[in-house]
Amino acid sequence: MYHPPKGKPIKRHPALQSWSREHHNGLLLCFKVRQGIKKGIVEDRIHKYCQWFWEEELKNHFASEEQVLFPILGKNHPMVQQALNQHKQLRELFERAVASKGILAQLADELDAHIRFEERVLFQEIQSKAKEEELKLLCQVEESPFCESWEDRFWEK
Repeated sequence: MYHPPKGKPIKRHPALQSWSREHHNGLLLCFKVRQGIKKGIVEDRIHKYCQWFWEEELKNHFASEEQVLFPILGKNHPMVQQALNQHKQLRELFERAVASKGILAQLADELDAHIRFEERVLFQEIQSKAKEEELKLLCQVEESPFCESWEDRFWEK
């Protein structure tokens, strides 16, 4: 799995910025899961939050990427294939009926790596290959704002 080096912020085309903002929410999820594990929070509390986040944010985010962004490069592009494989693995982790600390840590690590791959590699490729008309169409996709309404803020305790 590709793990790009950390560096200065990437200049993101306005057409892709809403997906990048959603990625920020995903990275916050990773932080919260790790904080919960570090603080010894009962796995079920963390897992319920992960399932809620999946249903409220991430499931639609994945679908949007798969239906709107990835076709720009084509389903057979190796980077798209990597992202689709990661989506499949992450779906399985999020949809588990029960999760241990190990599974939750794996979920946080894999989601973090996936987001960083998309931001640093895949989105750069999409920006460089997309035609102007495609970028204009992407700008018209409505962003669905995320509202953090989860009351059990286990990561703060």
